[in-house]
Amino acid sequence: MRESLPRTRWYRVIVPILITCIISFMDRVNISFALPGGMDQDLAITSQMAGVVSGIFFIGYLFLQVPGGRIAVRGSGKRFIAWSLVAWLVVSVATGFVTNHYELLALRFILGVSEGGMLPVVLTMVSNWFPEKELGRANALVMMFAPLGGILTAPVSGLIINMLDWRWLFIIEGLLSAVVLVVWWLVISDRPEEAKWLPEAEKNWLLTELARDRAAVQAQAPQGKASLKEVFRHPTLVKLVLLNFFYQTGDYGYTLWLPSILKNLTGSNMAGIGLLATLPFIATLLGIYVISWFSDRSGKRRLWVTISLSCFAASLLASVALHQHIVAAYIALVLCGFFLKAATSPFWTIPGRIASPELAGSARGVINGLGNLGGFCGPYLVGLMTMFYGQSVAMCVLAGFLLVAALLAIRLPKTCDSGEVTPSSDAKENPGLYAAKR
Repeated sequence: MRESLPRTRWYRVIVPILITCIISFMDRVNISFALPGGMDQDLAITSQMAGVVSGIFFIGYLFLQVPGGRIAVRGSGKRFIAWSLVAWLVVSVATGFVTNHYELLALRFILGVSEGGMLPVVLTMVSNWFPEKELGRANALVMMFAPLGGILTAPVSGLIINMLDWRWLFIIEGLLSAVVLVVWWLVISDRPEEAKWLPEAEKNWLLTELARDRAAVQAQAPQGKASLKEVFRHPTLVKLVLLNFFYQTGDYGYTLWLPSILKNLTGSNMAGIGLLATLPFIATLLGIYVISWFSDRSGKRRLWVTISLSCFAASLLASVALHQHIVAAYIALVLCGFFLKAATSPFWTIPGRIASPELAGSARGVINGLGNLGGFCGPYLVGLMTMFYGQSVAMCVLAGFLLVAALLAIRLPKTCDSGEVTPSSDAKENPGLYAAKR
């Protein structure tokens, strides 16, 4: 029966979400090409200030995380993202007209605020459309926005800067948000019940599967409220916040400094750097698919998060050890790309495994918001370490953060794995709430 069902939702839900996330990623990381492409000289930006400029986005990113998760659960994620796209358009175009680093800092902060609710909103929307047995793959496809955004941003940014300048980079990529806004509004629906385009057979099967999953979660997970207090009272959710913080420190420390790393390694111009930066993001696509496949097939979410983070750290250290051998060091940076986002798919299946749907919606916002403070710390640390100790030390520091994240992942409870849910393990994680249930 399942094999004969239409697969409409994979195109009508995943594709517009993926395109929108790609635009957000392009707006987020184009600064990494603008800085070595002339912005640093035009605005007199030091390497330390470059780290602040790259990372301040993630301070603003914190503010709409929980509201975004709640809106997606109780209201309309479609409307939330539509207004976000309008904000991205205005801020990105305005960045093309900055005259000093103070204006740049303000606009990057505002961009962070306007993008802050996106990920918890789209992850909650995906969980509304895909049952547990498909959720890992659905999340993996959404998480491909980062490598796909990188694949597009790298060569396009390098070409625009070479042909025009860094100001046109922000203006042109900002205007893309207007096109995506139209596509988003015409195509997406918040929930299966609201989608007139969904075939009846697919809708009936989907609603049955989603109801079964929710009933299983209600039977196995504490039914906490959706308040911030309840999120922080849940030990496993707190571990996920810490894990994501250390992970994102390594992730964005690598991502936002990759063009500068490649420029120092190879001495190429910006068009060449753009092409060299494409291959690590192609590897990221492969990594997300491979790890999500193993994760869904085995159900061992903790294991594959741990493997991905450990291999990412090892690849960073290899790029440092091999820095005198350009080709070998570049291969190590490509391996970093393979494991860059590989942990995200199994990681984001976990909140829905250990908490009620409403609590999980708020938790995704907290995990993503506080965790992404690492997106500030990573770029800032790289800039600071590079200024005082050199780029090699900076990469080693990032590897250390990733290893801490891997240690946290392996210590998560068995309830985080599919098919490993036991009341006793949940009781150990949250004895107060289980005592109340009994």
